[in-house]
Amino acid sequence: MASWHSILPALLLAVGIPSHGRDGHRPPALDTAPQDKYGDLVKMGYAIITNTPDKASRYSGNRLSCTNCHLDGGRKAGAAPLWAAFVAYPAWRIKTDRVDTFDERVQQCFRYSLNGIPPAFGSIELTAIAAYSHFLARGLAVGPETPGRGFPLLAKTGQDPNRDRGRVVYRQHCQVCHGEDGTGIPGQTPMPPLWGFASYNKGAGMATVTTAAAFIRANMPLGKPVLTDQEALDVAAYINAQVRPPDPRRGLLSIFR
Repeated sequence: MASWHSILPALLLAVGIPSHGRDGHRPPALDTAPQDKYGDLVKMGYAIITNTPDKASRYSGNRLSCTNCHLDGGRKAGAAPLWAAFVAYPAWRIKTDRVDTFDERVQQCFRYSLNGIPPAFGSIELTAIAAYSHFLARGLAVGPETPGRGFPLLAKTGQDPNRDRGRVVYRQHCQVCHGEDGTGIPGQTPMPPLWGFASYNKGAGMATVTTAAAFIRANMPLGKPVLTDQEALDVAAYINAQVRPPDPRRGLLSIFR
C-alpha cells in the first residue's frame, strides 16, 4: 500500500522541485548508505522521519510525521531540511535562551510539533534520526548558515494577517487536502491534520503565524505553491486560530489562549 511519504519524492520530481539545496548541496540517496550498522541506523532514521507515529510510537503524540514539515524526508530546501539543521548545531536559540545541541532540537520537535515525549538521550530513535541527518549532510561545512535552511523569509506586506481572509484562502487552496475541519484526510495517501488534537500543539514553531506562513508560502499547495505572501499570512492566522493541544510549558489552560 502506498503512503504519502512514499510518493512525495516522485511528486516533487514530477513538478520540477529538486530535493537538493539551492546552494548545490545534493543529499545522498538512501540506497547509498553503507551496508553496516551505521547504514542500518540511517535507514531507521529515514523510517522514523517519514512514518513517525508507527516507527517512534513510544514518543509520538499525534498523527503527524516529521516529514510533514521537513518535506521529502528532510531533503527539500526551503522546507527545514535536516541536512542544513545538522550542521547548524550546537547553537543558541531564542526559544530556550541557551545553546541547544542537535539532539535537543529533535527532542523539542517531539515535545511541541509531535505533541509527544522527548526521546531519551541515547535512545535508538534519537540516535537514528541523528545518523540519518548526518548522512544527508555529508559534504556540508559545519557552522556557516546554509542556503535552503529553515523556511524562506516573507517580505513585509503592510497588512496584518487576517483570519477572515484566511478562511477564504483555506477553502480555495487547502481544504481539498486537509479537510473542511482541518483534521486531515486519512487513507492510502493521508494528508496531515492542521488543527485539532491530532496536530501540533501551541508551543510548536508552526503555532507562530509568521513561521507557518513562511512554510506555506514556499511549499503549499504541495508541489505547486501559488499563494502570495499576504495570502500565506492570512491562512496561517486562520489555521493557528483553531483549537489545538496546549503548550506543555503552560498547562491545560493555554488551550483557551
